[in-house]
Amino acid sequence: MSTLDRLTALTAWADRRGPAGTRHAYGPEPDQHATLRLPAGPGPHPVAVLLHGGFWRVAYGAEIMSGLAVGLAEIGWASWNVEYRRGDGAAAAAAADVEAARVSLERHTAPLAHHAGVLIGHSAGGQLALVSAAGRPAAAVIALAAVCDLTAAVDDDLGDGAVRAFLGGPAATYAERRSAVDPIAQLPTRTPVVLVHGNDDDRVPINQSRAYHQAARAAGMDCALEELPGTDHFDLIDPRSLAFGVLRRALER
Repeated sequence: MSTLDRLTALTAWADRRGPAGTRHAYGPEPDQHATLRLPAGPGPHPVAVLLHGGFWRVAYGAEIMSGLAVGLAEIGWASWNVEYRRGDGAAAAAAADVEAARVSLERHTAPLAHHAGVLIGHSAGGQLALVSAAGRPAAAVIALAAVCDLTAAVDDDLGDGAVRAFLGGPAATYAERRSAVDPIAQLPTRTPVVLVHGNDDDRVPINQSRAYHQAARAAGMDCALEELPGTDHFDLIDPRSLAFGVLRRALER
């Protein structure tokens, strides 16, 4: 099954299973919106900010996290599934959108959730989660197969040039732009981090998480790494996989 078919099937499963979410704009641009999903019961509920992957490309949107959002609802967690601006040269815009979405979340969920401080990012969304929490601390970041080291990602040509395209702009300021949005360059941060990565990931190599974990621990940070054998890149956002149990335990902790 192709990546697109797999993600489409996961989204269709989420739509059938529910609960349905409500969409809210957090800015004037078409991609500045987020979907709030609530679990059953009156609440208040804990709520997680979800940041999707797709190598920051326009073809992949927040709907690929809808399965994870439904899985979280079934264990009592609300979710704020964020769309953000993507495409060539979108690094600064995407980071600004995550910040705006976090601020908007506090306004929308104040009567519904008892905290809104956990960021869950997958792949490219993991990069955005780690950078956002470095600038504005969160209760925790759970980074699923995250792009943690942009220099290594460029050297390894992850996503067939996706990192260079995401950073965009003139060569003279490339290093400065990269440093501003490179998670490993932001260490140490005050936010606890849990990295989860599958050993069978052929999209984002596990060395991305290992390098961040080693650097974070050396800097004195609260950072844990869960390496999952037999787990690929997309198992981490599928609540029907065994990997979801690891995410659940991280949330409970």
